[in-house]
Amino acid sequence: MFTQSDILQIEGRGSSAGQVEKQLNCFRKGFPWMKIVAPATPERGIMVLSEKHADECVAYYRSAKVDGRCKFVPASGAASRMFKDMFSALAKLEAGENLSPEDPASKLVARLREFAFYDSKVFDHPDDPRDVLEKLLTDKGLSYGSKPKGVLKFHRYPSEVRTAIAEHLVEAASYMQDNGVCHLTITISPEHRKLFEDAVGQVKAEYEARFGVKYDIRFTTQAASTDTIAVDDKNKPFRKSDGSLLFRPAGHGALIYNLNEVEEELVSIKNIDNVASEKLLPTTKKYKEILLGSALIVRDQIYQYLDELDAAPSVELCNEIEDYLDRVLCVQIPLARSEEERIAMLRKKLDRPIRVCGMVRNEGEPGGGPYIIAGKDGCTSLQILESVQINKDDEGASGAMARATHFNPVDLVCCLRNYKGERFDLTKYVDPDAGFISSKSFEGRPLKALELPGLWNGAMSDWNTLFVEVPVETFNPVKTVLDLLRDAHK
Repeated sequence: MFTQSDILQIEGRGSSAGQVEKQLNCFRKGFPWMKIVAPATPERGIMVLSEKHADECVAYYRSAKVDGRCKFVPASGAASRMFKDMFSALAKLEAGENLSPEDPASKLVARLREFAFYDSKVFDHPDDPRDVLEKLLTDKGLSYGSKPKGVLKFHRYPSEVRTAIAEHLVEAASYMQDNGVCHLTITISPEHRKLFEDAVGQVKAEYEARFGVKYDIRFTTQAASTDTIAVDDKNKPFRKSDGSLLFRPAGHGALIYNLNEVEEELVSIKNIDNVASEKLLPTTKKYKEILLGSALIVRDQIYQYLDELDAAPSVELCNEIEDYLDRVLCVQIPLARSEEERIAMLRKKLDRPIRVCGMVRNEGEPGGGPYIIAGKDGCTSLQILESVQINKDDEGASGAMARATHFNPVDLVCCLRNYKGERFDLTKYVDPDAGFISSKSFEGRPLKALELPGLWNGAMSDWNTLFVEVPVETFNPVKTVLDLLRDAHK
C-alpha cells in the first residue's frame, strides 16, 4: 500500500508504517459505541457541594502538601473558526453582495468600538463593512484571521488591554502559585511561538511586579508523530495534489503526550478561550480552589487506602474501599473469584491518575457531557463523552442523553503522582477505542479524519474521576468574535 516515498515521509514524521496501518484499520472497522449505564446527575455521579463542604475544600487546598502546581492551557491552532462568519461576510462583499442587518458581520461593524481590539488608527473607516473586515482578518490590519486565540485582545480595562493569554497569567497568580512561582505549560503550534512569546513578553515583568510572583512559562507543541493519516471515502490514504500522504493534527487527544511531560504533581487545565473579565476572578478563583481541594481530598484518601492495603489487607478494609469507590467515584467492580483477585482489582482501581472535572448545568439541549459507563473489564466509571460518541439509534443511550443535566466546560484538575510519589505514565491510561472519525476537506475534496481519544475523554478514560458542579459563571468561552460582547467579557 505504501511506496518507498510514503515510508520515508511517514518515518520523517517520527511515525512508522505499522502505526499508520493501525490508523487505517480504525477507519475500516470504526469505533465501538460506549456502553452507557446512566447520565451522571446530582442524584448519582455529580457532587453538589454545600457552602460548608465548599469552604472545607478551599481550606484543604490551601493547606495541603503538594509537590508542584502547574496551569496547563491548550492553546494550539489559529482562531479561524472564531471568525468563520466574518470570512463568509467578506466573501459576500467581495462578490458585490450586501449584508443584511442580522448578519453577524453587520453586528460586529455596528458595535466595533466596544471590542478590545478596536483601534482608530487601524479601523480608519469604521462604518465601511468591507474595510472593517479586511482590517480585522487580513494583513491589511490586525491579521486576526490567521493568529491564535491566545494572542488576540479580549478585554479592555481603564489602564490596559489584555489578550487571552494575559488573562491566564492573571488567573495563575490568583490561585495557582507554587511558593511564589506560577508554572504554566501552554500548548501552541510551532508557527505561532513568536506571537506567544511576544504577547507574554509584553506583560510578564509588569504582572510579576503587580502580583508579587515569578512566571515559569513553558511552550509545548504537538509532535508530528501524533498526527493521523486522512483517508478518502473508500478508506484509502488521502493523497495531496503532489501525490504525498495527508496527515492532520489528531485533535486535543494528542495533548496527553504534552501533559505527560509536566513534572508538577497538581495540574489545572482550562482552554485558552475560557477566560472572563477580571471582575469575575473572585468567582473563578473560588470554584477553581474548590476543584483543587476536592482533588487533593480524593488523592489523600486513595493514598491512605493503598498504604493500608500494603500494610494489612483485610475483608473489612476491602469492603470499605469498595464502598468508597462506588459512593464517591461511581466505580463498581464485579465479584472476584478470590480475595487475592479482589485486592488486586481494588489496588488497580485506586492506583491511577486522578481528575476532578467541573460540570455546569445544561441551559439548552443536552449534548456530550458526564456519564456513567460500563467498561471492558466489567467495572463502571465516570466518563466525559462527546455527542459523536453516543449512539443516537440506541434507545438506552439516547434516553440517557436526553436525561443528562450537565455538560463539561473543560475545567479540570489533575493529580499526576502515585502514592509513592512517582509520576504516572499517562499514556498507559488511554482507551484507544474512544476516538472518532470526522468529515473534513482539503484542496476542495472531502476526506475523513481520525481524532485521537480526546484529552478529557478517552485519553483520561482509565483515571479516577470525580464530577463537581460549578456555576455557569465560571464558563465563558469565546467561540465566535461576537462572544466578546457578552457581559463576562466587558
